Amino acid sequence: MLYGRVFIIQLNMDDELIIEAGREERQYWHDLWRYRELFVFLAWRDILVRYKQTVVGVAWGLIRPALAVFVLTMVGKVGKLSSGGVNHALFIASAMLPWQFFSTALSESGNSLVGNSNLISKVYFPRLIVPASSVITSFVDFLVTTVFVSALMVWFHFVPPATVFLLPFFVVLAFAASFGAGLWIAALMVKYRDFRFIVPFTVQFGLYASPVLIMSSSVPERWRLLYSLNPLVGIIDGFRWCLLGHQNLLYWPGFAVSVAGVIILGVTGLWYFRKTERTFADVI
Repeated sequence: MLYGRVFIIQLNMDDELIIEAGREERQYWHDLWRYRELFVFLAWRDILVRYKQTVVGVAWGLIRPALAVFVLTMVGKVGKLSSGGVNHALFIASAMLPWQFFSTALSESGNSLVGNSNLISKVYFPRLIVPASSVITSFVDFLVTTVFVSALMVWFHFVPPATVFLLPFFVVLAFAASFGAGLWIAALMVKYRDFRFIVPFTVQFGLYASPVLIMSSSVPERWRLLYSLNPLVGIIDGFRWCLLGHQNLLYWPGFAVSVAGVIILGVTGLWYFRKTERTFADVI
């Protein structure tokens, strides 16, 4: 039955399907909640698949950051890079927490839509669920890495300062940056498969473009604000400040720039994803 701009389909005695102009946008966010079980299923599936048929299983979540911290610590010591007077292993490990989360989320969410092409082309659900579940999977690895960093602090008899209670704020920033960048890459990769090759290069380059091996204070003063346009700069400095407690590890003007960058990245990522979402099933 047609009533003005509203079309009502009677499915049975109790249910009606209402198609209304402009209703889809309003219902989209409600659909995210309705399909929450799919979100949980996809996230759980990705976790299981990641460690399926591996000898050591989830222990890889500890082995990977341990090897990365060991190698980068050796590089820092051989290169005589400053660690601000703190233990070099803790200096690297505190930066690897947000960096590994971001890099893993970028890679996983970037490939998420293409990897689920059969599901996307056949069934309706809010496509936002797919990259979001990939970021959640990467966040699980982040939590495992947090256990490793905590064990490392115990090993070196290091007691975190009171600023550690501000760490959840920087975790939220890291999550927002990972989610925003992941939405951009996921949407772009559907149409431009070149990003399959661009993302690994970006991740590799980003390791050296972010203050993982170095302190941000080693960047000349006239370039620090420009350097802070990389949102990971403020996030990594924030993690180090919370975990290690050295005031000179956080450059506040640059941190403000990084926070603004995270907000812009998240908002524009969501905008572009929603803009292109309707074409995914046709293009993918």
